[in-house]
Amino acid sequence: MSQITYYTEEGYNRLKDELHNLKSDQRPKVIQSIAEARDKGDLSENAEYDAAKEAQGLLEARINF
Repeated sequence: MSQITYYTEEGYNRLKDELHNLKSDQRPKVIQSIAEARDKGDLSENAEYDAAKEAQGLLEARINF
C-alpha cells in the first residue's frame, strides 16, 4: 500500500530542486565515471568500476524515492 506523505511548499520545492540536481548534474557525472573506469580494462578486478556502479545504484534509488 502507498503511504501518503504531506509536504510544506518549502519542503516540496527542496525535493524538486534536489531531483533536478540529481538528474541534470549528478547522473552525468556518475555516467562519466563509469565510462572512465570501464576504459581502464578488466572489469572483474576494477574497484573503480565497482564503486562507480554502486554510486549509480544509490543515485538511481534516490531519484526513484
